[in-house]
Amino acid sequence: MKRKINIRGSLREQEPLKNHTSFRIGGKADLFAEPLDEVDLLNLLYDLKEMEIPWFILGGGANILIADKGIRGMVISMARLDSVVLKGKILKLGAGLPVSDGAAYAADKSLKGLEFIYSMPGSVGGALWMNARCYGGEIAESLKGGEIINEKLEREYIPFKKEDWAYKKSPFQNRNCIILSAEFDLREGNPSDLWSLMREIRKDREDKGHFRAPCGGSTFKNNRAFGAPSGQIIEETGLKGLRLGGAAISDWHGNILINEKNATADELDKLIRLVQKKVLERTGFLLEPELIRVGDWEDNDAESD
Repeated sequence: MKRKINIRGSLREQEPLKNHTSFRIGGKADLFAEPLDEVDLLNLLYDLKEMEIPWFILGGGANILIADKGIRGMVISMARLDSVVLKGKILKLGAGLPVSDGAAYAADKSLKGLEFIYSMPGSVGGALWMNARCYGGEIAESLKGGEIINEKLEREYIPFKKEDWAYKKSPFQNRNCIILSAEFDLREGNPSDLWSLMREIRKDREDKGHFRAPCGGSTFKNNRAFGAPSGQIIEETGLKGLRLGGAAISDWHGNILINEKNATADELDKLIRLVQKKVLERTGFLLEPELIRVGDWEDNDAESD
């Protein structure tokens, strides 16, 4: 198999995917590739299409739950597509770049607009796909556009259009495409002020326990119609600290589910469903997970490329 696939980057078989997710959970990939650049990625995709090998694109692994049975076909890591190009106030970031690194770079260059996302786990591509939102900001606010590989395996530039974006929604979610990069139109800012704010954001995440155990940050989306944040609703339902096997609702925040002790994907998935059930019974509200299930789940209710 390795001799047939054209790639200048790395290629491995039976790669443990738990090493590539923030939850440290997930089975193995049949094949795992890290293209060196966009050209390498395109050549790899052509080969996979010709050989009829399915693929899954992996970013920072922060908002996904990979099945214990892993992912069939090829998992393509975007980690090396981490370019940073600045032209005036337009900052172009590769999809594989850790999004927090992009915010730090912008602040160092006296540019404002990405500071809200500092210390968030995950990649630029993942943040763009999800329209990541926190601390009063969201990716769409500074976005100029994004470049993708479209369904025909051709490069395509998608300019920002306000009507295509909403809370945790982006136009990429309706496309079978691969995000290559994002362009941000930033504003002038004071590096000292920006870093002061980013340090506050980092401390707030630390205080909330985002880094105490393997997790994906907030597990459920907040819904303003519910009248309170999801974490508060979960805590008021009496679920904080609930454990199921190695998975747990953290003792310090109701909306942070963690891999407490070698949790399986199945355990975490069942805990998520249990939280939904208990909250629905008590409040009538159905919490929506931010996590996306991917891979070889027995019920087949998972995302795939």
